Amino acid sequence: MRIAIDHRTLYRFSKPQARIIQLLRLTPCDTQDQTVVSWMVGVDCDARLRESHDGFGNKVTMLYADGPIESLEISVTGEVLTNRTSGVVHGSSEPLAPIVYLRPTPRTTAGDGLPDFATESISGARDPLDCMHRLNAALHKRFPCAPDAPDTGVTAAEAFMAGKATSRDVAQMFIAAARSLEVPARYVSGYRIDDTTHIAPHAWAEACVEGLGWVGFDPVTGLSPDDSYVRVAVGLDAAGAASIAGTRIGHGKEELDVDLNVDRVSGEE
Repeated sequence: MRIAIDHRTLYRFSKPQARIIQLLRLTPCDTQDQTVVSWMVGVDCDARLRESHDGFGNKVTMLYADGPIESLEISVTGEVLTNRTSGVVHGSSEPLAPIVYLRPTPRTTAGDGLPDFATESISGARDPLDCMHRLNAALHKRFPCAPDAPDTGVTAAEAFMAGKATSRDVAQMFIAAARSLEVPARYVSGYRIDDTTHIAPHAWAEACVEGLGWVGFDPVTGLSPDDSYVRVAVGLDAAGAASIAGTRIGHGKEELDVDLNVDRVSGEE
């Protein structure tokens, strides 16, 4: 499938900022499952952009802008060709061993409820892959409507107990639950074609399954990602794979608007 993405993030400041430094995880990598046809990251002010890779193998862009800055718009436009792979990830950059993704983080704290939930979910599973599919389906059943939404900093355990979650929250729940079962798991940020209004990138998870390697699981749908997904960045949790992270020097408040369109290119199969 050929997917077109237009992602614009606008920051408005109540007082001019002296300097802004941001790390952008907004550029997907080529794998055997997806090919970046075209991609451009733009900024509407005088800024320096430096591209590199982080420790997880993600493409990153460092943004440096000197003030006074009253507003800042970051735009991403591009097209990506994707293949249907039943969720199995092929040819991705893997600088870290899977065991690293057993490492707990504050955002993926399992608490008291998730480990028991995970154990109950996989009861009767035939093999490791079936275990992860059962866990994915169980989270989808418990949280059938998990929209894409801005990050609020909620932990997996807090969202699980609250009974209300976003795609980011259920992805972190899957990660926390899988790790409680001693299965390496990681957070994925990217894009997905669906019929909803997007106000944030989509989130899902990947687990390292014996005999297959990394396999994607999306608790929002209860299924594995297909060719309607564009995989952009991975990390230990939502904070580690955030699309935009950084700091600003200056006083005042900040307002954020996101305009995101993910569409299939007409006439492409």
